[in-house]
Amino acid sequence: MEKILVVDDEQDICTLLKRYFSKKGYEVETVTNGELALSFLKKNPVDLVICDFKLPDYSGLEILQKIKIINPKTQVIIITGYSDVRIAVEALKKGAFDYVTKPLYPDEILLTAQRALGAKSQPTPAKKGIATTSQPNQEYVIGLSPQSKAIQKHIDLIAPTDMSVIILGETGTGKEYVAKAIHAKSKRAAQPFVAIDCGALPQELAASELFGHEKGAFTGAIAEKKGCFEQANGGTLFLDEIGNLTYENQIKLLRVLQEQTIKKVGGVKDIKVDVRVVVATNENLKQAVESGEFREDIYHRLNEFRIELSPLRARPVDVVYFAKYFLQQSNQQLGKTVEGFDEQVLEIFKSYYWYGNLRELGNVVKRSVLLCQGKLINTSCLPAEIIEPDLTVDIGLDMPIDVSKPISLKAVTQEAEKRAILEVLKQTKNNKTKTAELLDVDRKTLYNKLSQYDIQT
Repeated sequence: MEKILVVDDEQDICTLLKRYFSKKGYEVETVTNGELALSFLKKNPVDLVICDFKLPDYSGLEILQKIKIINPKTQVIIITGYSDVRIAVEALKKGAFDYVTKPLYPDEILLTAQRALGAKSQPTPAKKGIATTSQPNQEYVIGLSPQSKAIQKHIDLIAPTDMSVIILGETGTGKEYVAKAIHAKSKRAAQPFVAIDCGALPQELAASELFGHEKGAFTGAIAEKKGCFEQANGGTLFLDEIGNLTYENQIKLLRVLQEQTIKKVGGVKDIKVDVRVVVATNENLKQAVESGEFREDIYHRLNEFRIELSPLRARPVDVVYFAKYFLQQSNQQLGKTVEGFDEQVLEIFKSYYWYGNLRELGNVVKRSVLLCQGKLINTSCLPAEIIEPDLTVDIGLDMPIDVSKPISLKAVTQEAEKRAILEVLKQTKNNKTKTAELLDVDRKTLYNKLSQYDIQT
């Protein structure tokens, strides 16, 4: 019997989910805070954790990383209120299987749990922080926009070579799909494709995951382990969120790139490897080099070719195209026959900001298909945060708008965001760590914004 742990400080939700999943044949335990959850997991292996993002003692990202350290194979689903969607998308990048927004619909959370438990027993290229090996057979879907077509040309151009590639783009823009497309069109296509998310990789496990370890190298190393470089030998290694590697591991990575050899943790001999490296990041690596956070020599080694992915909101023609693509996928996965979207839904899709890009769009479409009772998806099937996005920014914005001219909502939003950053930087005396904390973003996101708005500090 598969085991589920529910972590939520609302006792009613714990009771509801325990009763519901128990009836479906699962063994379910509940706790009301993160410390109790971690204590339970250290003594009791579980297959799935369903965890509220806002706990009394931990944030969703904090407890997510601690769960992955205890047992990397445990799947995690985050429960979030609509105001937390952007952070929940970040949780996906850090290793969560998926997120479910409140209010909870039993069919939706059951489906998500079944998918998570199904994925637990299969090697998939999902970004869980621990390396996963696959033979990518899912074709990279090309959008209709000029930006999408240009990306496809770049993939066709670079794939046959052995050049290293840096893929830039926001969370959810499809960086891993591009990496898999490059591999699939390369001479290494028949060899392994290994993906690892450096952003979700616990610091104490990073060297072991990258380079492997010998038996007895450290506490818990009960057997020899192959790292992702050995797993990818002959094929392609995809390092997502490369900017999160520690300085020590950056030095080790440079040695591999230069000499094509690795040394396991606790090992004494060099091991020859033949690996093509493709990396991705949503931060400005060049700026990270200038600030001393990323080694310049590694940057130049990796930056033999660069592909930049545009955010979904910058290519509205692709929003409708991919919505229909995800609709077909969702129909197949859910056994439904929804035919399309009504016009009001399509207009909402085209005007929404899509903080999580394609990943968020795919999740919204799948949820809508699940809830749809007719032939077309209407607004009653959409999450509240899509219909009425929370754009409130209390920064005392006093920006004159000339209503005699067309008004760009995107420009207004960006101006508000820029002013918010400038105001908080002023209050914190340019302390970026404190600024990021007050703005409720991570430091990498803040650095991206500083670069985007050309804010000098």
